[in-house]
This record gives sequence, C-alpha cells and structure tokens, in this order.
Amino acid sequence: MSELNQIISEQLSLVVFAAAVILLVLVIIQIVQGSKLRKMRRKYEAMMSGNGVEDLESLLIDLKNQSEMLEEGQREHKALIEAAQTKMRGMKSKVAIKRYNAFGERGNDLSFSMAIIDDSSSGVVLTSLHNRENSYIYSKPLEGGTSQYPLSPEEKEVIALALQQI
Repeated sequence: MSELNQIISEQLSLVVFAAAVILLVLVIIQIVQGSKLRKMRRKYEAMMSGNGVEDLESLLIDLKNQSEMLEEGQREHKALIEAAQTKMRGMKSKVAIKRYNAFGERGNDLSFSMAIIDDSSSGVVLTSLHNRENSYIYSKPLEGGTSQYPLSPEEKEVIALALQQI
C-alpha cells in the first residue's frame, strides 16, 4: 500500500498540472465562444430591431408570404401583358397614304389611296378618285396582303408602304 501511495504522490503533481492545463484551455475556449455568441447576438438584435418582429421564424414566414404574393401579382401582370400583346397584334396599326392625280391634266393631286392593315396584312384599302365633276370612293378588303378585287398600281404601292412599317 505504501508503494501505491508513493506512486500516486509522485504522479499527483503531474495529474494536477495536466488538470490545470486542461482547465485553462477550457476557460479560453469558453471566453472565445462567449465572444462569438455576443457578436452573433448583437447582429441578430440589429437585424431584428425596428421591424416589429419578435423572432426570426415569424420574419421568415412573413417574407415567404410576401414572396408568394409578389409571385401571384407577377403572374397576373404577365397574363395581362400577353393579352394586350395578342390584342395589339390584331389592331390595324399600319397606315400608309399616297396622293396622286388620277385623271392626268384634268385634276390635281386630290385623289388618294390609303391602306390600313394589321400585323397579319389584313385590313382595308380606301381609294378616293377626285376630278372636277365627280368623286368616287372605293373600299377593298385585304386578307394576307391581297384582295379578291383587282388592285391598282397605287393601291399596291400603298399596301407595300404600310407593310414596311414596324
């Protein structure tokens, strides 16, 4: 037994020294972790201050709900834009006009041809022939840039001018 006491007493200083070193390392780790935790808490409080939110979970839920509302609004706007684009394609937006003298030296440039067409080259050509005694107005429908009625050179020219527009 005395031998056991002697071994313990010889190793006691080494065990106490090792325990002190381990304790010192643990204290240093605790100080470092406490510092990191304080920094994180300050950042969290700075992020959460002023917005009326008590915790991060409710903030994330609110952000998710707002994101869903924005996506729904974006879908609605996209549908409205597509409907407007479809409607605009069917509008008669390309217009061209040409004035000319239809009767040679007996008139002025009072006659005209006007084309009003859409993006698919459908629409109408209006032609007014004017001289001193009479005026005549003709309307010819267009489908795909052509008409079932014969077109004059001026009418063909005004259709080509209208089709060149953007």
